[in-house]
Amino acid sequence: MTTNHHISKVITLCICLLLTVSSFAQTLEQQLDSYIGEQFKSNAPAMSILVAKDGKAIYSKAFGDANLELDIKAAPKHVFEIGSITKQFTAVAILMLEEQGKLSVNDEITKFIPDYPTQGKTITVHHLLNHTSGIKSYTNMPSFMELARTDMTPTELIDKFKNEPMEFDPGTQFNYNNSGYILLGQIIEVVSGQTYADFIQTHIFDKVGMTNSYYGSMINLIPNRASGYSQTETGYRNADYLSLTLPYAAGSIMSTTDDLLKWQNAINANTLIKKSTLEKAINGSTLSTGEAIPYGYGWLKGDINGSRTVEHSGGIFGYSTNGIFLPEENVYVVGLSNCDCGNVGAITTNVAAMVIGKPFPKKEDAITLTQAQLSKWVGAYEFEGAIRHITLKDNQLFSQREGSVNLEIYPMTETNFIFDGGSTMYDFYTENGNRMVTMKANGNPTTGKGIDKTPPAERAEITLDVDVLKQYIGTYEIQLGFNIEVSVKDNKIYGKATGQGEFELFAEEKDKFFLKVVAADLHFFRNAEGKVERLILFQGGQEMPGKKID
Repeated sequence: MTTNHHISKVITLCICLLLTVSSFAQTLEQQLDSYIGEQFKSNAPAMSILVAKDGKAIYSKAFGDANLELDIKAAPKHVFEIGSITKQFTAVAILMLEEQGKLSVNDEITKFIPDYPTQGKTITVHHLLNHTSGIKSYTNMPSFMELARTDMTPTELIDKFKNEPMEFDPGTQFNYNNSGYILLGQIIEVVSGQTYADFIQTHIFDKVGMTNSYYGSMINLIPNRASGYSQTETGYRNADYLSLTLPYAAGSIMSTTDDLLKWQNAINANTLIKKSTLEKAINGSTLSTGEAIPYGYGWLKGDINGSRTVEHSGGIFGYSTNGIFLPEENVYVVGLSNCDCGNVGAITTNVAAMVIGKPFPKKEDAITLTQAQLSKWVGAYEFEGAIRHITLKDNQLFSQREGSVNLEIYPMTETNFIFDGGSTMYDFYTENGNRMVTMKANGNPTTGKGIDKTPPAERAEITLDVDVLKQYIGTYEIQLGFNIEVSVKDNKIYGKATGQGEFELFAEEKDKFFLKVVAADLHFFRNAEGKVERLILFQGGQEMPGKKID
């Protein structure tokens, strides 16, 4: 009797436990469905998202369309370009070769690429891995868009940037750099005797069982490929063409959320590299000054409301991605979108916070503060490499980084303010009577000191007659392969640079326009007959002329 009663209690406990777990899972699923569904609607590009706990998927769904033209709804099976998440694979490939004794991260790159002009500097594999080499990133060069459609070998691609001036001495600064990972891909080929694509296929994809992952191609058939899109002021368009020989080892892999879980599980299980090697990849980055930086070898350290993260995002023509692993909770969240306009990073971060039970505050939860309480924090703040202005209008605080747009911030307390989405926030305080602020983005804090500086004046705009606006319509060639297209729709004028989305232009006076999305101006010039024949783009201290070619 006692035994039966004990068994009955155990069974009851198990049933209650199962019901509790099931109820929690159902509630979480409903929360995620609601949150993600608000961001990705039908008849819009897609997002495929997966959440795993202890290595097993607990949520895997897709929202939106994998192909807008064919009205194909997205599903977890769809394959996306993962962009710079590719860098994790490249870094692990290098570390695999190091474990095999075929190279060291401390080797100079000229050991493998003897003719590379290091300009008298010592550049090591380590510097390439953690973006401290000082080499100019080829994707920041104006000629990049000119070459976007051109297939190139790794050597041909390296030739395009190798003679550019160094930006700083190796090891002294961190500056995210795609050129470094192009060089790493070439080093993998030299050391292994295989192409980069073959090495990743045989030593990673095949070994881990990533059967729906590929070294990307615009020519080969990729089953279940999700088409890539860019957003415009009026909707969406097909993304600009990019030869995937150009992102190469910095961003050319294609995959699914299911396959990326296999990848993360292989990393966690030390299937590809040792635990000690992984720890070095995550934690081994310091500058020559001894200052620690959050980027290691293909992983960025972060924080979600006190929980440690290691993560990487990706952005490439037509696609945006983000993968986050929380080691203490053993939770993995990965999101893949077929639009380069998406806020995948914010969505996956918010999903991860919800899953671990530490959701970010919402702007709807903001409290009301008095004018005096808000005014206390108004002014300019100097951060390393940036100045941000806090302004007050109609009892609403705004934050504006110089050269960027004005964004609302919402009070959670008298000193804590969040941006929309909640994952980026300000904590204001005073120190020795001076205004101070700590900004947290992805858990990484930076400090801003209050300074006396007037915020950028709001520029006055005028309305021009639509017949005048139509005089600017046309294509203007800034350089070979890089144009600005000007169009007029609904009595508004828009520009679109090659490879980018549309942006609205605002008239300051006839023939002179400015942008609000970035700090830039467009001035148009006319010939003797009064016809518009050219423009100049003013941005970042540069003047870039463009002749009207259409």
